[in-house]
Amino acid sequence: MPPAPGSLFAVDVPDGFRYADAFITAEEEASLVERIAGVTFSTFEMRGVVARRRVAFFGRSYDAGGAGTAELPSFLLPLRHKVAVWAEVAADAFAMALINEYSPAAPIGWHRDAPQYDIVAGISLLSSCRMKFRPYVRPAAAASAQGRRSATHEIALERRSAYLMTGASREAYEHHIPAVTALRYSITFRTVRSTAPPTVSRG
Repeated sequence: MPPAPGSLFAVDVPDGFRYADAFITAEEEASLVERIAGVTFSTFEMRGVVARRRVAFFGRSYDAGGAGTAELPSFLLPLRHKVAVWAEVAADAFAMALINEYSPAAPIGWHRDAPQYDIVAGISLLSSCRMKFRPYVRPAAAASAQGRRSATHEIALERRSAYLMTGASREAYEHHIPAVTALRYSITFRTVRSTAPPTVSRG
């Protein structure tokens, strides 16, 4: 069974966010990293800007039409099962997997996850990072807002840890990861919505 959330679970995070320290072992991490070395990564464009991170999609992509990609590789299936047990959903409910490669100095900007997906689960490999949250504001409102909008919640995602984003943390907040200082991989799994997202998630 995956470990219960560690002490960082007490950190002020949005409702619906769950964190588990030491979710995988050092041996499991080493095996995943070895297999990731054989993955073909691609550049990723967000809002017209090419991101500094590289990505590899499996099962589905961020395409709004739900375009398919290569099937999940076998080495991700045990990890997906472990995450599903923790999230209390069927393993195949996590229809999409994404591996992000963050080179030193690579960040990910403020965003909310693609609306066709629901639960988001992530696992950190090789190094830690910080995840920051702030309330989501529709683009038109954000453009007219006065002053800089600051993070309201923050948590350290330690090496070999896992998180789940559900509820308010998924719908009512956006998040970003400041530039990392060392090579980091993240593996994220996503479930697909069975119905349209609630009003708050429409931008």
